Amino acid sequence: MPDSRLKIWILAARPKTLWAAASPVIIGTAMALKSGSLHITSAVVAMLGALLIQIGTNYANDYFDYKKGTDQQDRLGPTRATQAGLVTPSAMKTATIVVFALAVVAGVYLVWRGGLPILVIGLLSIIFGVFYTAGRYALGYTGLADLFVLIFFGPIAVGGTYYVQTLDINWTVIISGIAPGLFSVAILTVNNLRDIDGDRSAGKKTLPVRFGAGFAKTEYLLSIVLAAIIPVVLFFITNTGAYAIASLLVIPLAIPSFKKVFTARGIILNDVLATTGKLLLLYAVIFSLGWNL
Repeated sequence: MPDSRLKIWILAARPKTLWAAASPVIIGTAMALKSGSLHITSAVVAMLGALLIQIGTNYANDYFDYKKGTDQQDRLGPTRATQAGLVTPSAMKTATIVVFALAVVAGVYLVWRGGLPILVIGLLSIIFGVFYTAGRYALGYTGLADLFVLIFFGPIAVGGTYYVQTLDINWTVIISGIAPGLFSVAILTVNNLRDIDGDRSAGKKTLPVRFGAGFAKTEYLLSIVLAAIIPVVLFFITNTGAYAIASLLVIPLAIPSFKKVFTARGIILNDVLATTGKLLLLYAVIFSLGWNL
């Protein structure tokens, strides 16, 4: 039974989406290494904090989407623990609070090291994580989620990771953060494209609901392609990181996902969601290695 309960909570954490939290930390740490200011403790704690905030956000989504009646029996996405009756709403609410509290504990060290900027980033990340689905004007229900994901899983996550290690920041780091942000937008887009009919019925006005499936397909394609060419932009701006351009390899590797997004509907897009997370991780690894060669 304990093992079964643990699997439920792992499922609710939506592990296939966690690369969106981990990858910016990998990139920020790689850039700190290149600068000669790698700080291992800060990197490890930043990774822990990022993962906890993402898990807390996923738990909050599970709880608030259930309370709003968004998740139905015919849901196409991964099983939501509360909607499926695997955990009670009160248990999910408590888990959300506990995970965010653990993120705050991790953040204490980062704030001690990085000061006010890290405090602001941490607090806003948790606040937006909760109000992604909570409240009347939840980000995920108004179409603003894409912008939030681009910024917080991109420049802010990479820049914050770099800053807490080097106690410095520059435009090269900020621009590099656009790439993981765009990949995270792609993950969100394929998730919303899959759920477009259910979200429309539930009054959830995601960008695919507002502008149509065609818009979402184009958004997915452009997000990955533009992300992959960020290292090229950095090379022309800084004349460094030539080997990071190898990150362009993710474009041909993404072609099967492009085909599915443009031709398939429904549950098959779950595979694309998982694959996009892996492409993000691959991008982060190639970029990080290339940047330091």
